[in-house]
Amino acid sequence: MTKIKPFRAVIYNQQRIGDLSLVVCPPYDIISVTKQDYYHSLNPYNFIYILLGKDIPNEDKYQRAGMYFRDWLKEGIFIQDDRPAIYFYSQRYNLKGEKRTRIGFIALLHLEEDNPSIFPHEHTHLEPKMDRLRLLEEVKANLSPIFVLFSDKKRIIQQINQNYISKKKPFISVVDEDKILNELWRIDSPEIIEQICKKMQDTNIFIADGHHRYEVASIYSQKMNCLYGSLSKEDDFNYIMSYFTNIESAGLTILPIHRLVKIDSNYNIKNLYRKLSDYFELQPIKDKERFYFLKEKAGRNEHVLGMYRDKTFWLLRLKNVKILDKIILDKSLEYRRLNISILNYIILENILGLDHYDQNFITFSPDAEEIIKKVDSNDSYIGFFLNPVRVEQLISVALNKERMPPKSTYFYPKLLSGLVINKFNLK
Repeated sequence: MTKIKPFRAVIYNQQRIGDLSLVVCPPYDIISVTKQDYYHSLNPYNFIYILLGKDIPNEDKYQRAGMYFRDWLKEGIFIQDDRPAIYFYSQRYNLKGEKRTRIGFIALLHLEEDNPSIFPHEHTHLEPKMDRLRLLEEVKANLSPIFVLFSDKKRIIQQINQNYISKKKPFISVVDEDKILNELWRIDSPEIIEQICKKMQDTNIFIADGHHRYEVASIYSQKMNCLYGSLSKEDDFNYIMSYFTNIESAGLTILPIHRLVKIDSNYNIKNLYRKLSDYFELQPIKDKERFYFLKEKAGRNEHVLGMYRDKTFWLLRLKNVKILDKIILDKSLEYRRLNISILNYIILENILGLDHYDQNFITFSPDAEEIIKKVDSNDSYIGFFLNPVRVEQLISVALNKERMPPKSTYFYPKLLSGLVINKFNLK
């Protein structure tokens, strides 16, 4: 069963912080070192100081984050809502010249061990989990909502939007650096909240973004319940702040995450093309825009990857999808048919001899232009480009209790960090 509840959000005090665009930031896991410096310089109360503090010799950045959080509450930089609410969240954005809107709501999702209604879809790694766990232990709050999907057959989001939200002004409205309009509304009517919670009870939840934070929250919940076994299951640490959106929404956008692969400077590129031709039909393309168009078009009906090297784009069309059945023996049919599986198992592992998540040799980016520039600047690089995972593929893999490889999906736009915070009410 899916159990959600409202909460009293901690928010920036807009009487003290006039321009919220100066204090919000993206999720921690997409902030580069350069961007980390940028947000630190933007405003002394930017959320980055808590979410992703700098490493300073002889300082514990996690304790420092906890100190900032408590001090900003005392100083009135942060304030907490008086009444529990569910927070309706709208993001208006442009993608390739098309205007889109993604809507959903932020509430607390109950953490239940082995909950059959909650489906993750990506693998996690120990290092980022340890990082987020140490931060959670010091701050004692959910700093950013995880991003979850559900099939909104009861039209929960649509009805909230039509009946309540469309008649009110948002209490938060901020345009971020990507020119995305982020707006939030409070839903604090007990009757409406009760209706939403009841309608959500029999829905399956698919984690889109925030797998590390979800697992860390579960670990923290178990730890706290071991320490304080007599506490109620309704305590805040038994929940995680989550953004819920409709899996069938036209405003839901998944972008691909491409790969920049480093090879040995003595590697025989002609040998790579020869090996690729054993598995793929290779089509060289000089024009970049035509390459993008053909990759997307071909991806609707066949398994196709893109590659860039020596100022030339290549379409790699898989000759026989059954090849994967011989290479990937321990995964479902749905997993084997993913384009990311084709790249990982045939090209990265079988041909290039690389671990498909070895960050010493592989860089991940949703920005194809960034990869092209780096390939042009260094002969040791090859760029590989993917089409986005379709949402039905994500669901199929998750329902099979499988996890996609890390960095398989990029949900766009990202949720802003610093809009609402779930502070644990620990006694």
